[in-house]
Amino acid sequence: MIRRAALDDVKGLRAAVIAAYAPVAEQGIGLPPVAEGLDADIRDHLVWVADDRGIILGGIVLALTDGHAHLVNVAVHPDFAGKGLGRELIDTAQSEAIDLGCTDMSLTTHSDMTSTISFYEKLGWTETGREDDKVFMTTQLFS
Repeated sequence: MIRRAALDDVKGLRAAVIAAYAPVAEQGIGLPPVAEGLDADIRDHLVWVADDRGIILGGIVLALTDGHAHLVNVAVHPDFAGKGLGRELIDTAQSEAIDLGCTDMSLTTHSDMTSTISFYEKLGWTETGREDDKVFMTTQLFS
């Protein structure tokens, strides 16, 4: 079940995020501290979790600024990867962004995370630029 996150979800969401990014860290890919500040994210942004009877399987953080949506983080625990949870989380965030009047959504990912880039491209996202190891992508939102 996808639902809005509450502060009580921080511990479970943090565990899912750490597990989701562990394979990336093991490859030596330098990432920002993706599991830090989740409590602030829940307070300040739109955050959803994939919850299976109280166990957090993953989550998504969406920041809104001046009618623009930015996908801050999407993470699914690797034990549940490949089951459509990432796409379901993204669909939830996109639907909410549309309801709030946003017409596009952006994200930033790491250039070495090629499977992640491919995943977003399959969902219709377009690369809009690169800077150092960052890849910028966007998608148009339609109701």
